[in-house]
Amino acid sequence: MTTNVGPGSVGQEPHERLTGAHSLAAIVGFLVCVELASGILQGYYTPIFSDIADHLDISDADVNWFEAAQLVVSALCVPVLARLGDMIGAKNVLLLSTAVTALGSWVLVLAPSFTTFLIGWAVQGAYVVWLPMEVAIVYRRTAGSGRQNLLTRRAAGILVGALELSVIIGALTSGAIVDSTSMTVVLMLPALVVTVCLFIVWFGIERDPGTGGGTFDVVGFCLITDVIGFVMAGLITIRLQGPDSILAWALVLVGLVSLVPFVRYELAQEDPIIDVRLFASPLQWPVQLTAFLFGMSVLGAQIPLSTFARTDPDVAGYGLGADASFVSTLIGVYVVFLAIGAFTLPLTTRLLGPRGALVLSSLLVAAGYALWLPFHDSTGQALVNMAVAGVGSGALVAALPASAAAGAPPERTGFATGMTNATKTVGGAIASSIFAIALASTGSLEDPTEGHAPLSGYLTVWSVCAAAALLAAVGLLLMPRVATTEVGRP
Repeated sequence: MTTNVGPGSVGQEPHERLTGAHSLAAIVGFLVCVELASGILQGYYTPIFSDIADHLDISDADVNWFEAAQLVVSALCVPVLARLGDMIGAKNVLLLSTAVTALGSWVLVLAPSFTTFLIGWAVQGAYVVWLPMEVAIVYRRTAGSGRQNLLTRRAAGILVGALELSVIIGALTSGAIVDSTSMTVVLMLPALVVTVCLFIVWFGIERDPGTGGGTFDVVGFCLITDVIGFVMAGLITIRLQGPDSILAWALVLVGLVSLVPFVRYELAQEDPIIDVRLFASPLQWPVQLTAFLFGMSVLGAQIPLSTFARTDPDVAGYGLGADASFVSTLIGVYVVFLAIGAFTLPLTTRLLGPRGALVLSSLLVAAGYALWLPFHDSTGQALVNMAVAGVGSGALVAALPASAAAGAPPERTGFATGMTNATKTVGGAIASSIFAIALASTGSLEDPTEGHAPLSGYLTVWSVCAAAALLAAVGLLLMPRVATTEVGRP
């Protein structure tokens, strides 16, 4: 079953259709405002989770449901929004997702209960598609310039740099005001920021008609929802019930088996929601594999790093014995180097080529986490480790959507860029479950005061992150050079 959206304008070149008066610099400037809002959302709530728990009269452990709910929604909505980006235009999808994110943010302000807050938090996860749609907008806007890939990477570096710097701004702001005003006012600030962002997108970004046309694959959406829904439900159940849960593994198995009818159906469709052939092409799969493997560290390793830093070495025999302020400093250093990696992406690309820059970034992530294995006894060592991993991570966040766009036909740009976030999210979810198992032997993952995981568990976390990044570098070496050049696509 498909829903017809109407014919697209595939026969036109993107640069011929985009006739707005704004220059590329102006467009990137408006998109920077969007990423500032994204960074504030991602950094603002982290320091005040305990305060939010008190506000809702729930335990700190219940806060983990927020992450689980948003992760599931993000994984489900990205393929849909990415496909719509090709059909109705990336700006329209950016506008839609911003409106949904604003709605979720205001629900948090007005939520009278844990359940309502959980729904608002899950809905707020629509912002996950912002960066891929922004990259798609820039990519289409620069078509015919002769420097499309180069300009897209430069813009992506600027956008990610702005994102990471605003994460720090958000974290510092919430931490500074949470004790001096009501929680309603505290939660209102990010809602206001996203609302302003909605009008910036509406009036500041020129319209880009969809390039794909065709139909929306309703059956394919239902099938991929089954796949992602069952796998994510199984992973969440593993985190809640442990690796011995029969239900958890049954859910994962059902999700994996559901891939077979999904792939068969999508291969037979003219307008699939997920272009399996493109996804499996030499121009795409190394990038998407890298996004999946990168998600293991950038999304899966943050809680273990935080709990390790807070662990008292006099009690557990390992850890940094750090207080909350140092953990904030550690996160801040990591985010600063993320921004450095993003801002310097054009330079490393110029020196090493696009593929070489991706490989170097993956190797830096691998080196940063591998350094944790012998060097984890002091705060200085921790800062160095996170700085190395941060530079590589920042470059990958910026480079992956741009590289995916470079390896896709014009009518599939939104799909390709969006799927980098979808695969990254799934990778992070899988890693979170693996790490929860590794750290659950003798203690609590979320609260080190309740018990301590074995040091071997943390060594497992760092080893998996390093190995995943190294495997990504190997996969990227198999990517054809033509995928990242300006000479076109085969």
